[in-house]
Amino acid sequence: MTQIDTDRLTQLLTAVQEGRLSVAEALVQWPDQAGGAPNFAVLDHGRAARTGMPEVVFCQGKTPAQVVAIVGRLLTNEGRALATRASVETAEAVLTAYPQAHWHQAARVIALGDFAAPPSAAAPFVAVVTAGTSDIPVAEEAALTLEFLGHNVRRVYDVGVAGIHRLMNRLDVLRQAQVVIAVAGMEGALASVLGGLVACPLVAVPTSVGYGASFGGLAALLAMLNSCAPGVAVVNIDNGFGAAVHAHQIMRMIKEDKPS
Repeated sequence: MTQIDTDRLTQLLTAVQEGRLSVAEALVQWPDQAGGAPNFAVLDHGRAARTGMPEVVFCQGKTPAQVVAIVGRLLTNEGRALATRASVETAEAVLTAYPQAHWHQAARVIALGDFAAPPSAAAPFVAVVTAGTSDIPVAEEAALTLEFLGHNVRRVYDVGVAGIHRLMNRLDVLRQAQVVIAVAGMEGALASVLGGLVACPLVAVPTSVGYGASFGGLAALLAMLNSCAPGVAVVNIDNGFGAAVHAHQIMRMIKEDKPS
């Protein structure tokens, strides 16, 4: 018989009483906390052991109540959870249920539980680079995901080709990185420039930043796919999370290959 979590039940009933949750939302959340799996999601608790990357919640298209239920089950089974593309409404629902959660609004990321223990400051790192300030939300999704997974991250922001001297001033950092993630909208030229300057793996992230002819990031995506710098890997538009996962897998291989 499942033991009732009286603290959690009290939280839910109080939230309903105060009007912060509807009865329907509370009913969705409670069975998941009581031990049953939500009937709208089949959670993959073995993913980290199988692929090296735990399941992360993609909030877009899910109701706040569904996200709360899913992250609750992940938190119960794995001790922590990460959710991306979270709206303000979803974040408020998660914070109501789990006040200890961290809401990174610019990146639309919610983190619950402890981040993985970071390595020393001198350990290998991923450089996350943006062409402009407008690209930072996508870059922060990548950076926070990597930090959640226990990697060192160095942020190099607003160094696009419109003032390329800014990029040259940071080459000493970029050339020490084990992986570089290049985040750029407009014409997406940053990835090609970096591809000719660094020797490590480069992951390019086109963003939906730009005027009309950028077509919501399509122009940057095509430019990155057609980069004349060889070896540039490209993820989908605004997919900072996908870039972080790719970098994570590379960093895992580096760590495993390092002599003990």
